Amino acid sequence: MSQAIVVFNAGSSSLKFSLFPATPALGTQDEAWLHGQIDGLGVHPHLQAHTPDGTVVLQRDWPGSLGHDEALSFLLDAIQPFLQGHTLCAVGHRIVHGGTHFHAPVLLDDAVLAELDTLVPLAPLHQPHNLAPVRALQRVAPGLPQVGCFDTAFHTTCPPVAQRFALPRELHEAGVRRYGFHGLSYEYIASQLPQVDANAAQGRTVVMHLGNGASMCALQGARSVASSMGFTALDGLMMGTRCGSLDAGVLLWLMDERGMDARAIERLLYKDSGLLGVSGGVSSDMRTLLASDRVEAQEAVALYVHRITRELGALAAVLGGLDAIVFTAGIGEHAAPIRAQVCAQAAWLGVRLDEAANAGASALDDGQSLRISAPDSAVAVWVIPTDEERMIVQHTRRLALGR
Repeated sequence: MSQAIVVFNAGSSSLKFSLFPATPALGTQDEAWLHGQIDGLGVHPHLQAHTPDGTVVLQRDWPGSLGHDEALSFLLDAIQPFLQGHTLCAVGHRIVHGGTHFHAPVLLDDAVLAELDTLVPLAPLHQPHNLAPVRALQRVAPGLPQVGCFDTAFHTTCPPVAQRFALPRELHEAGVRRYGFHGLSYEYIASQLPQVDANAAQGRTVVMHLGNGASMCALQGARSVASSMGFTALDGLMMGTRCGSLDAGVLLWLMDERGMDARAIERLLYKDSGLLGVSGGVSSDMRTLLASDRVEAQEAVALYVHRITRELGALAAVLGGLDAIVFTAGIGEHAAPIRAQVCAQAAWLGVRLDEAANAGASALDDGQSLRISAPDSAVAVWVIPTDEERMIVQHTRRLALGR
């Protein structure tokens, strides 16, 4: 009997999943049979799953709260009809933080999980939820191989100077350093560049992962040399509800003048800021903001582009020039006005946009890439859809199955 792999990406209130063949058909790309997620865990859980053509095949709401363990147990039963006669042979997981020790994906066992538990203080809103499905599966399917793939691992190639804060050495040695995140997305884009643009793959490229969480990465020869994110996934660009880079003095002011404790500040920076906060509560969704005529919404969009522009200049300086820009993730792939504004601000780098190509890029089919820069542009500009799940399943095949 043939085999299948499931990929889990667990967040604080969601559980995303994809079902892949253990061995893809000869001459074909990895393609999942099933994609889906349960949103609203702990509040108003909602499941939706679809096949590659977009057909919704699973849908359910729960009247009460649902925890990660219950969600996982339900999913393991719900996917059985979609295994198409295959047996489940391995599981791959996205894990946000690998710390200083894990530079590559690993097979997960009790010893590895114990070490990953020590990293919870570095990613308290993500790490516990990433690890919960691993332990739940150990209980319900103890013999099933599980592989952990880390969002920090891709950035371990950054030079030491790019990983340091100007803090006492003891704090650096204790783990207070720049890690960078969204590494699985950047790894996937780096793997696609040789087929898409050989010059970009060999040269100096800035990739913009613009979604609800957002960051940018400087690639030299398809290897990370700098990231906008640092110690946590809070740093760098303005995001949907996260503030991005912030003067640390603001935190002292909030404590002294507003009497805010660590948890109140955490909520402010992670949940109430970013596009949502600057727009005055209009939305954290870029589509809503672009369609709004409210001044606050327009100011949020302008600040979003401004922060990208500043970071692009900084990363181009680190690279010593720029050969290519890649837009990816939800906003990067679908928001043509944001791409247009960013490219207009990057004209000083020699960026010239093909407006017709940019308008058409938001309707790309799965796996397609498109160059949106004009023929006379000194910098190639691409839209390349990311696929973290494909990256995870490739690592899982190699480590769990030796393929």
